[in-house]
Amino acid sequence: MGGKLSFLVGMGVGYVLGARAGRGRYDQIAEKAQAAWRDPRVQERVGQAQGLAKEKAGQAAHEVADRAGHAQQALRDKVASSEDGSTST
Repeated sequence: MGGKLSFLVGMGVGYVLGARAGRGRYDQIAEKAQAAWRDPRVQERVGQAQGLAKEKAGQAAHEVADRAGHAQQALRDKVASSEDGSTST
């Protein structure tokens, strides 16, 4: 119970302090975040991450297609062997 009360008090204090900071502080924080996002070093890392994600997605697509092909062939083999077995009895 004490943990919940402490949490609620903390939420209240955070709300009051945030409300006092107001829109101006929010705008300051937002501008700093935008400036960081526009930084060429950040954008370089973003490009690297996108390239890596595309590469890994391509590899995953090939792996899925390969496994699907193996599963399809295994199913065909199973169906063929069960048809062969049922006609001989």
